[in-house]
Amino acid sequence: MAPDRQMLETQANQIESVLAHHRIAAYVAGGVVAPRFIQFQIVANMGTRVNKVASLAEEIALALGCRTVRVYRQQNHIHVEVPHQTNAPVRLLPLCQGLATVPPFTAVLGLEESGAPLLLRLIAADVCHVLVAGTTGSGKTALARTMLASLALHNSPDQLHLILIDPKGRGFAPLRGLPHVQGEVAQSNEAMLTQLRALVQTMEERDRAAVSRPVLVVAVDELADLLQTGGKSVEAMLTRLAQRGREAGIHLLACTQKPTASLIGGAMKANFPVRLVGAVASRDEARFASGITASGAEKLEGKGDFLLVAKSEPLRFQAAWLGAKDLRQIVEQMDKW
Repeated sequence: MAPDRQMLETQANQIESVLAHHRIAAYVAGGVVAPRFIQFQIVANMGTRVNKVASLAEEIALALGCRTVRVYRQQNHIHVEVPHQTNAPVRLLPLCQGLATVPPFTAVLGLEESGAPLLLRLIAADVCHVLVAGTTGSGKTALARTMLASLALHNSPDQLHLILIDPKGRGFAPLRGLPHVQGEVAQSNEAMLTQLRALVQTMEERDRAAVSRPVLVVAVDELADLLQTGGKSVEAMLTRLAQRGREAGIHLLACTQKPTASLIGGAMKANFPVRLVGAVASRDEARFASGITASGAEKLEGKGDFLLVAKSEPLRFQAAWLGAKDLRQIVEQMDKW
């Protein structure tokens, strides 16, 4: 149930009271009710230090009676994001059905903080490859499945091929029925190495022939596990695909719950200009996963609560959810291609 106006005004008054208690001249100018949180916009006098307001996050959370709040600056405003309960997830199929059009090779992510649909075009020059990071329970693999299913829903198997690499064999298994999936889901070390070698060869052949279609989306679940088990050869092949894949129409979608420098080398990480960051365990993990300081990802609520980080700017959104029944409906629809 969405919060009523009286509750919103009460929370705004409580935020202003905390600020006034610490002699910060500021007031709540408005806000947005998003699927998983309420965003209050703070207007402060010139010269107010943002980190002074951010340091009051715990006190504001205590005043509001919630577990945590997220305080950050975006452009010329200070925002305070307060979680609220929601009973219904953002479902992918109804969301897609409400879209007038979806550009080619564009994934549907969910709803952004304003309540508008959030889409990500993989073939855009400033996107290309996407890193999805988050701890267990953040919803990172579910988000990757949503993206892949939405891509399949809006592009024919002749236009789009999906290559699935899943060391644990659970994350991408439900997608095997999609006609866009090429071969089996690679799970064993031998199968993953074979798949990566074939992709590098395909990339080189396409480079020579100046070919970039059909688009190949290579989805990797548990990237850290793949790098640990595959060693330097796997890292080298993934780095080559990340550095040179775009011109050949090859795009990486990689998931990891361990966004640390020791597990994801700088050369490969630098080639993921777009990050989708869910709840992480610490401020350091948030910084490494997002590529920016003070992203606040360590305060996300989990279960599909994400930040999209592009060009060092974070945008919070609620990931769309794809249930087993809805996935079966998509697979049945694919039979008509």
